[in-house]
Amino acid sequence: MFDNHSLTDLNDKLNLPINWESKLFVPYNYGYFAFVYNNKNLKNPPKSMFELINSTDARIVIQDPRTSTPGLGLLTWMKALYGNDAQSNWKKLNKKIISVTKGWTDAYYNFFMAGEADLVLSYSSSPAAHIMFEENNDISASTFEEGNYISIEFAGILKSSKNKEMANNFLNFMISDDFQSVIPSTNIMYPVTSVSLPEAYNKLEIPNAIQLDPRDIDGNKEKWINEWLNAS
Repeated sequence: MFDNHSLTDLNDKLNLPINWESKLFVPYNYGYFAFVYNNKNLKNPPKSMFELINSTDARIVIQDPRTSTPGLGLLTWMKALYGNDAQSNWKKLNKKIISVTKGWTDAYYNFFMAGEADLVLSYSSSPAAHIMFEENNDISASTFEEGNYISIEFAGILKSSKNKEMANNFLNFMISDDFQSVIPSTNIMYPVTSVSLPEAYNKLEIPNAIQLDPRDIDGNKEKWINEWLNAS
């Protein structure tokens, strides 16, 4: 269980694409799930989830929603777009998925970067790392016409905490300029405040954000996972 934080002016400091209403948790970075590809090799990437499912012949690698944040993100993305028709769309998409890995690293480096897959489930900000650290502009991310599912990472204070004053001080530090300014070049995600971004981020497309009510995800996650598992 978590306790309320004491950051009374939190919303005045935040710069998020959606409203932040929680009094329990403090966001510290965010991003958008996206399918990443090599723009030199894949000349006609999908421009929508519909096209990904119905038209593309690309080899796709994703992550398991039971063990991976992006994997769970795709599960909720599909549910947000297709609702009760999600399973039938999974059946079509699964025919193009060559592997489901436990985590992001295996999918991204051992399949996609090794040339074994054309599309990998990642984040729209992933190309920024290649630009910043490798001077490599060959990696791009698809922004879908329907929108991309947003991922917000956050922290909170346990009710059992024995030092809540220090915990609140740390949460306050997390939204300071010193903390937020290193997020884009370390977590390769967007900061939650209006700090300056590295130049590489100017080359990225920003998708429209899709999000389900977190309570719906919590209450239905196991059911949705079973739908995915049974979509053969």
